[in-house]
Amino acid sequence: MLTSTVCAAVSAAGLGIAALTAYRKRFLAATRIAAFSLVPVGLVMTGVIDWLTDVVFKPTVWAGFGVLALSVVLFMIARVAERHSLKAGGSRKERRAAARQRGSAAVAPTASAPSLGAGTPAKRPAAQGKGGAPQEDFSDIEAILKKHGI
Repeated sequence: MLTSTVCAAVSAAGLGIAALTAYRKRFLAATRIAAFSLVPVGLVMTGVIDWLTDVVFKPTVWAGFGVLALSVVLFMIARVAERHSLKAGGSRKERRAAARQRGSAAVAPTASAPSLGAGTPAKRPAAQGKGGAPQEDFSDIEAILKKHGI
């Protein structure tokens, strides 16, 4: 009841402003103002305002919106999971078979030996560092650096 009164007052004020605007010979603006001012009364007459106030002030309605939001989120998760499983190839056995197939098809190219000339030293065995741990063999890196004159 209170919302109907407020909407009627807003519409009456809007129609008053539209009348003043029309008095100033701005008929196009007055028509727009009158159109906007009739919207609240139309909403009250159709029952939309009563429906909105019932929706806002009932906790069960908000719980329903929460359940609907959860439903939408679950649908989205299912779609993402479905797309992911289609990209991955389906079952675990199919993914493993595809990985084995990719591994056998891709062969790494062999690297060419660096062109250092006739006096290139052969690879040395890894030297033992402190505590008996083997040090890393840097002969390949040394050869590349010598090739570029560094």
